[in-house]
Amino acid sequence: MNEGRTASDAVRLVRLGFADVVRADAHLRSPELAPLLEGRRAAQLLEALAGAPDPDLALHGLQRLVEAQSPDRRAALVEALDSDPVLRTMLLTVLGSSVALGDHLARHPDHWSGASGESIAGGRPSAEELRAALVAAVGAEPGHRDPVAQLTGVEARDALRVEYRRLLLSAAARDLSGHVLLEDVAGELADLAAGTLEAALAVARGELPVDVEPCRLSVIAMGKCGGRELNYVSDVDVVYVAEPITGGNEKLALDTATRLAGSLARICSDQTGEGTIWPVDANLRPEGKSGALVRTLASHLAYYERWAQTWEFQALLKARAVAGDLELGAAYVEAVAPFIWRAAGREGFVEDARAMRRRVESAIPAKDADRELKLGKGGLRDVEFSVQLLQLVHGRSDVFVRSPTTLVALEQLSTHGYVGRADAAELDRAYRFLRTMEHRIQLFRLRRTHVVPTDDAELRRIARSMGFRTNPAAELTELWRRHRHEVRRLHEKLFYRPLLNAVARLQTGEARLTPEAARARLEALGYADPVGALRHLEALTTGVSRRAAIQRTLLPVLLGWFAEAPDPDAGLLGFRRISDALGGSHWYLGLLRDAGAAAERLARVLASSRYATDLLMRAPEAVSMLADDDELVPRGEAALTAEVLAAVGRNVDPSTAIRTVLALRRRELFRTSAADLLGLLDVDEVGRALSDITSATIVGGLAVARSTVAAARRGAAWPTTFAVIAMGRFGGYELGYGSDADVLFVHEPLPGAAEQDATDTAHALANELRRLLASPGPDPQLVVDADLRPEGRQGPLVRSLASYAAYYARWSVVWESQALLRAMPIAGDADLGARFLQLIDGMRYPVDGLSEADVREIRRIKARVEAERLPRGADPGSHLKLGPGGLADVEWTTQLVQLRHAAGHPALRTTSTMDALREAGQLGLLDEADVETLSSAWRLATRARNGGVLVRGRVSDSLPSDTRELAGVARMLGYAPGHTGEFIEDYRRAMRRSRAIVERAFYR
Repeated sequence: MNEGRTASDAVRLVRLGFADVVRADAHLRSPELAPLLEGRRAAQLLEALAGAPDPDLALHGLQRLVEAQSPDRRAALVEALDSDPVLRTMLLTVLGSSVALGDHLARHPDHWSGASGESIAGGRPSAEELRAALVAAVGAEPGHRDPVAQLTGVEARDALRVEYRRLLLSAAARDLSGHVLLEDVAGELADLAAGTLEAALAVARGELPVDVEPCRLSVIAMGKCGGRELNYVSDVDVVYVAEPITGGNEKLALDTATRLAGSLARICSDQTGEGTIWPVDANLRPEGKSGALVRTLASHLAYYERWAQTWEFQALLKARAVAGDLELGAAYVEAVAPFIWRAAGREGFVEDARAMRRRVESAIPAKDADRELKLGKGGLRDVEFSVQLLQLVHGRSDVFVRSPTTLVALEQLSTHGYVGRADAAELDRAYRFLRTMEHRIQLFRLRRTHVVPTDDAELRRIARSMGFRTNPAAELTELWRRHRHEVRRLHEKLFYRPLLNAVARLQTGEARLTPEAARARLEALGYADPVGALRHLEALTTGVSRRAAIQRTLLPVLLGWFAEAPDPDAGLLGFRRISDALGGSHWYLGLLRDAGAAAERLARVLASSRYATDLLMRAPEAVSMLADDDELVPRGEAALTAEVLAAVGRNVDPSTAIRTVLALRRRELFRTSAADLLGLLDVDEVGRALSDITSATIVGGLAVARSTVAAARRGAAWPTTFAVIAMGRFGGYELGYGSDADVLFVHEPLPGAAEQDATDTAHALANELRRLLASPGPDPQLVVDADLRPEGRQGPLVRSLASYAAYYARWSVVWESQALLRAMPIAGDADLGARFLQLIDGMRYPVDGLSEADVREIRRIKARVEAERLPRGADPGSHLKLGPGGLADVEWTTQLVQLRHAAGHPALRTTSTMDALREAGQLGLLDEADVETLSSAWRLATRARNGGVLVRGRVSDSLPSDTRELAGVARMLGYAPGHTGEFIEDYRRAMRRSRAIVERAFYR
């Protein structure tokens, strides 16, 4: 390995991740590393170096470490690195992450293994083991109640620093190698700090004059140390509490305790030849810097009783006795607890907490604001303040949400219903990411910093240490920004949305919440109109009826579910309206009470979709569908048609019959929309279901129209057969919630019938069908659109089969052939419908394909549609149908392939866009990857189009411009709360890719 290097060796070093190949080559040629590069060891070492966050730094640190070893220890190190792959990975990961720890190893080369031979790859020590090691390092007796160090002065300080760094090195090795979780690392660092405080206090005792008044002194950790979630480099926040020994002088005892506390702080923060540890910050004590450094327990309590500000109670959340007299410390923690859990009842408590957070943000230097990981917007403090505020509010009555550790407290708040599960999971992920990033930044030089660097090399090292490998710096920055955005979004909710049992947590027989308390809870859940919501709650729960009692039980749960959906206020209003309609029905509240799925689904539907809610208002009994997955499966065309015809047959009166048909449509639209909202149907199944519903509705409407027209003929013989041909997305079984029903009407006079009578009857039948289905009402409108007929709106509404044949033979143009690709008989005479298809097959599947002139004409029409059909002022990038890469682009591209090749490939003779695309890919007419891109874009645009109708309750072909509605669409498409921007980016990316294929496959 040490022989002459070649260009290929340099290339290999670059591929392994080395930035400075010349320097790396020099290190690898050094005689110190020669034993590690013999035989198979070379491959092992280079592989481990390549895996380090910074291979150059790791290699440089390794050479320094080997150089610093004595001959015996060098051999032991080489053997250990050769035989122990875990140690090899851990050591090089540390060396490739931290200059400071590399310097420490160079000064203390034996610290890659412990005094008893264990390496840094050993197991995690307990808090007691850490405390014992640190106390012993200063010559004190581990386990003694008040240990006194035998070492003093610089010797004691150096010994403490060396042992602290040795233990820190092992913790970092486990952390960087992914052998422990964040909470384990943070807990170990807090335990290490606690042990250090104990050892420093032992040194302080050893340096006291012998004639001072004895005292009891306890060190109370606050902040992250108290919460067992400490950083690598951080001030350690403490409060001191002291008492005289039995019969002692209190004033003199406090003097002694003050000397000990001051000495302890200096011992930890003094700069020596072995550096420093960290500052000990006692500014969280009563009166801050102006107050006494040490107080008795009674003095602390008197201050908290009378003078303390809101933020001081928030700080006390994390108080924990860590050093000195632990019995006294435990008494302090127990005594201050009641103050913590009464704090939320103070006047102006919430605003005080908000104001404190604003002050923290305003103090950030402008140049660091966007890169401040801890204090900035979307930073660690946002998570911590949110969790602490919720704890202070809800911990008053719930002892199960009082953990001083942020992640544990967040889990408790979620488990007990005060934070939504999705929100808690997002905050947990974000907090872990941000804390890990903070750790990696601090580890490099072991400096207290929370600012994300701008240097690419530093970002790359940090990113690689966190597992990013493809494009480390960019990936890290992108994920950091996403987490920051999500944290800020959640932080800005008042109290942040709890999940279950969050508002009016009432059981039967319990007193109702006061209006003031209920309003505060509604605000905490994120209701925009808590006053209005409170009125709904009172209307639903007031009284002694069984209905009111059950609703008092249901509402705490329902309110949390409403709050998880995009529009909780609409959800509560909808629930009240449904309950007013059905609350007297014995099955309704029983269903919601006993079938958890029904209640949760109802809440989700009501708070997510105006479209579904409006349907449910007209058919409230459809709530029963929500209890069973099978009830939410679309019924299918055959079953629906049979039910419709049976219903029409039972009703002689046409108006009653058509109301029955429309009621069935309403019910089935709710079934489909609810299943869609609940994620039980994919976009293809939704299109099929909506097409089946429309088909059955037209079949029923046609039956009613025929009876009406027949009655008007007063017994005259029926003169013609009649069929309805579905066109467009209807013919392709791809309807959306806002789609018109595009159709053609065809008839054929019966033998012996007068042609004019047949024509008039067919027109009367078509007009009556359209009139019946266009009846005004609250249901989603069904427009039966015949504009795709020959000559468009200028042509006759109905033609005979012979008239169609004559027209298509003489006058048809290529766009009509294109439109007929999706023609499908759906109602009326089946034989006539089949013969219509026979008539048009030669047009839509031309034997010779398309001429160049026809292709140019299709492209010209498409270009004209793009230029003229887009609504004035509309954003093309947001237009789902006509925008670049959208529905029209995909459909026209697919139809061009069909017109060209369907005659020779029967598999292409389908009215379904997705089926045709798939077959085109399998036949090699389109690239398989292009098919996948086009299909994905079409499905995404269709889902977004459907989502817009469901959320808003009205039809539009563009993405919503209203941010709340857009967020609702994103949520429906599966994006987490706060990820609307991600949805927009995904949509635009999909449309760009789709348009690029259209440019290539359609226009060239």
